[in-house]
Amino acid sequence: MLLCVVAIVTALPREKRFKYEYEKGKVWMHPDFYAPFSFAIEKTPEELEADRQEVLNDILPVYRKVGYIGERNIESFKRSFDLLWKSKYASNPNRSSNLKAGLQLLEEFYNTGIIDPAAGPGNRKRGNSLTLVENNVAGNVNLSALYTHEKALAFANVRLEKYAETDKDFLMEIIEDHLQPNVIFDEALTTKLEQEALSSISQKRGLVQKGELIVRKGSVVTDEVYQRLNSIKNQYQRSIIFSGDRRIIMLGQFLLVATPMALIMLFLYYFRRDVFKDYRKLLLVLLIVAVILSILSWILKTTTLDIYLIPYCIVPIIIRLLFDSRMALNIHLLVVTLAGFLVPNGFEFVFLQVTAGMTAIYSIRNLLRRSQFLLSSLLILLTYYVAFLGLSITHEGSFQNIEWQKFLIFMISVVLSLLAYPLIYLFEKLFGITSEITLMELTNTNSPILRDLAFNAPGTFQHSLQVANLAEAAIYKIGGNALLVRAGALYHDIGKMKSPSYFKENQNKGYNPHDKLTYDESARIIIRHVTDGIAMARKKSIPEDIVNFIQTHHGTTRVDYFYQSFLKNFPDRIMDEQIFRYPGPIPFTKEQAVLMLADSVEAASRSLKEPNATNIESLVDRIVDYKIEQNQLVNSDITLRDIATIRSIFKEMLISIYHARIEYPKAASEIN
Repeated sequence: MLLCVVAIVTALPREKRFKYEYEKGKVWMHPDFYAPFSFAIEKTPEELEADRQEVLNDILPVYRKVGYIGERNIESFKRSFDLLWKSKYASNPNRSSNLKAGLQLLEEFYNTGIIDPAAGPGNRKRGNSLTLVENNVAGNVNLSALYTHEKALAFANVRLEKYAETDKDFLMEIIEDHLQPNVIFDEALTTKLEQEALSSISQKRGLVQKGELIVRKGSVVTDEVYQRLNSIKNQYQRSIIFSGDRRIIMLGQFLLVATPMALIMLFLYYFRRDVFKDYRKLLLVLLIVAVILSILSWILKTTTLDIYLIPYCIVPIIIRLLFDSRMALNIHLLVVTLAGFLVPNGFEFVFLQVTAGMTAIYSIRNLLRRSQFLLSSLLILLTYYVAFLGLSITHEGSFQNIEWQKFLIFMISVVLSLLAYPLIYLFEKLFGITSEITLMELTNTNSPILRDLAFNAPGTFQHSLQVANLAEAAIYKIGGNALLVRAGALYHDIGKMKSPSYFKENQNKGYNPHDKLTYDESARIIIRHVTDGIAMARKKSIPEDIVNFIQTHHGTTRVDYFYQSFLKNFPDRIMDEQIFRYPGPIPFTKEQAVLMLADSVEAASRSLKEPNATNIESLVDRIVDYKIEQNQLVNSDITLRDIATIRSIFKEMLISIYHARIEYPKAASEIN
């Protein structure tokens, strides 16, 4: 536990916590608050965005005039003009005037500048002004002072109309082919100027002097007061980071974390002693707590992710499926309460996570199908939505300012909670724990080992099914893990597959292989089905929780039929009684005790020649009393009231199975 606390404290942010909780538009419930030191008021995100837009509007997009583009196109124009003129005119005295007119137009266009608006700065464009850089000299230019492709052609068309000796169509075609923008947008320089301007924006506005009243008790937290409180809170928490109080903060965090961790340990000590004494299970619980709180600390440090993205409900889901509902609820409450001290708006956080966690626990209280995972996820998501919507409406008083993006965050969190399924499988393998998911798979009668049992020892298989029904009904009534006891009942006699014909339920009429054996040999074969079952289960990687049912379902009782037969036939011979006893141990859980009783009662009921109500009731009482006399139930957490309930359920179910009718005494008139 100490290592777990140290790990969590190490991961926590090293910042002092502001001790007041407040909300915009709500009444300040704390004492009058005066500034403990002078501080600058931070601008709101809206104010910073307005400043940013204002600064960006003052930065004109930067263009460069590229000289070689004009020179290259003018030279190309001369060559094209000569070739095309010769091909069109054999002799024409106006050649020089046409060439001169074309060159003058191109020089005019490139000297002034040709721009392509579509290849400009896009959403950076502001108005009709731009900064034009020519020969490393910058100047502001109006966009209308520059030529576009269309504007240049229109100008050339008008100009050439004035010269009668020019071939306008001829020149327009060549000029159009040699128009290319030479005023090019400079993305890098524009971005640099914008970044320099943005970096100069002040994050603060105004100053609050030490001792100045910020808010009075009972007054409403207005926008201005809210921003002042935020400013002092941020300054307060940042100011301690580099001071000498780091060790004091760590001590406080250690005490804060150690308290709920100690409560978790006390809960396990008093109510789940089996987990407290099992280092593997205890390590798993502490590991889950440490990991979820460390993830929260990492998110708080990075401040890039929303704290509600963390799948907190994964903790109660895993604990519930690996242990029980009460343990899941207690651990979830303590983890969420501790996390509430670390996050902003702690009460809202705790409220949302507690309600969602309780929904997760209740929705998988009895896990019977995998589809319950999906249903549980939908219920958790619905709980988040309803609770958050209620909180938002309470705070805002309308639907206008609800943070609808939170609904997507809750959805992602719930989807991440489904990681519980593969994590449970991993934890089972690493820590040797059996979850209800595994128990569901084990109770499937189509599993390979149960199919083998049904084929090789059909009588034993039917016996196991009846035992499972009896034990499950009893454990439901007295309280316990019904899924576990059913799985244990289905597998408790798998060792009989090795020698099925030596057990009465699998024997054909008229043949009994024990007739050829001595009594002690027969007893050894009967007893061996326990050790064979254990070896078979471990070879098939059956969980130890199920192996325990195989070990304990006969406890340390005797194989009385062969023992009494030996004493009757060989009264003078001395034989070690332990040869006729099962190796044990005796049941050490309530579920194992119920299985032992159900197994004995069901097997004995098959030998009844007249399975009427009276005989069945007598049989159940005799077998249960015998187990008690033999001290087979002393280590199991079972009460006399539980035993009375078990008797009643066994009698009722066996009477129903054998269709026995209760014989009522005849009326006095009938007797006479």
